[in-house]
Amino acid sequence: MSNLVLELRQGDMMVVNGAAIRFRTRSRIELTAHARFLFGRQIMSPQEADTPARRIYFALQTAYIGDEQERRHGLADAEALIEQFKSATTSASAIALLNAALDCAKADKCYHALRLARRVVRHEDAVLGRPPTSAPTLAARTTAAPAASGEEREHAAGA
Repeated sequence: MSNLVLELRQGDMMVVNGAAIRFRTRSRIELTAHARFLFGRQIMSPQEADTPARRIYFALQTAYIGDEQERRHGLADAEALIEQFKSATTSASAIALLNAALDCAKADKCYHALRLARRVVRHEDAVLGRPPTSAPTLAARTTAAPAASGEEREHAAGA
């Protein structure tokens, strides 16, 4: 099994299998087992989920990193929010991205679903005239070996 090495800055947050971790010093960590994780600006706080696309992202985030019960609720919330968004938008590309995101989430590929949802957040930001830097970046700072699973490899590469 491959390991994943992450470099995190002082003050960065990371959520691993639902547990929040804040780094007091610059750190380099190695994940040696399968884990569901997000870190840094990938993590959206509940307060940041203030638009329809951001609420979808937050629900998918919960479906990815929450405990088993939270994950079920996050997926159900994401499905309902996606249906609402699709009925209110005229953007064919947003609808296609959301359909793909929901398919990924249902297939337990939630990190990929988050990447797709991030694109919808950027689209929504552009329509609302919101600065693009306010969206979760999903850009990982990683070094060394790739992660064990295919989804983690994508996550590590920031693909």
